[in-house]
Amino acid sequence: MSSLKVAAKKRFGQNFLVDKTILYKIIEAMPNSEHKIVEIGPGLGDLTRYLVDVKSVEAFEVDTDLCKHIKESFKDELELGRLRLHCGDVLDCWSSSLIDESYDLVANLPYYIATNIILRALKDDNCSSLLVMVQREVAQKFSASPGDRDFGSLSIIAQSVAEAKIVTIVPPSAFDPEPKVDSAVLFLDKHRSRADDDFEAMLRVAFAQPRKTLVKNLSAHYTRSVITTTLNECGYVATVRPHQVSTQDYHRLYLSLRK
Repeated sequence: MSSLKVAAKKRFGQNFLVDKTILYKIIEAMPNSEHKIVEIGPGLGDLTRYLVDVKSVEAFEVDTDLCKHIKESFKDELELGRLRLHCGDVLDCWSSSLIDESYDLVANLPYYIATNIILRALKDDNCSSLLVMVQREVAQKFSASPGDRDFGSLSIIAQSVAEAKIVTIVPPSAFDPEPKVDSAVLFLDKHRSRADDDFEAMLRVAFAQPRKTLVKNLSAHYTRSVITTTLNECGYVATVRPHQVSTQDYHRLYLSLRK
């Protein structure tokens, strides 16, 4: 691991991973593919050092001080083309696809932007998988199962297009400076890209008031008889709550409402 040469900045939500054990768990969880690696937030370059020895890396870093650090630490890799560094906000250069070829995303994401980055990557046709460090609560929302307290629209969006699992839980002591909450390494292995805005609009209505019944929530925007008939056909009672319906049945419900 490199020594800490750049101070973490609160405005970027920076917490540098300093636990080698967690670093190795991330490395072990990386998919075995021929795709390029995209790293968002390489930080001090500890993970980057391993990645560039394996394959070509495209890195995006918003912090100008860290960009200087990466440029100094990876002069050879940059000259040889093993590493390409973009200095600036990744969202500013992310249109329909972040890069013009298939890639696996690896990132230690600041809490304030993690959900946005994950949703953007799930929508990117060129993104094949995501291995990201996020706040534990965020990872649980993306990986929750029907019936779980955390199961919601993010779970359904993710699991409609990918297999989602938590690789490991990461304590605050693994970082410098230490965050106030636990983190988690989340892996999303995509089998297609999210692309249906109308389906996601339905999900926002379905989970608008999670403590109310799904029928009551959806009836504010959709035909009640279609909702109750479809839920009955799927084997649910009329009082079912939004978090109790499976991803597959939400798609079935959506198809009925579209008709």
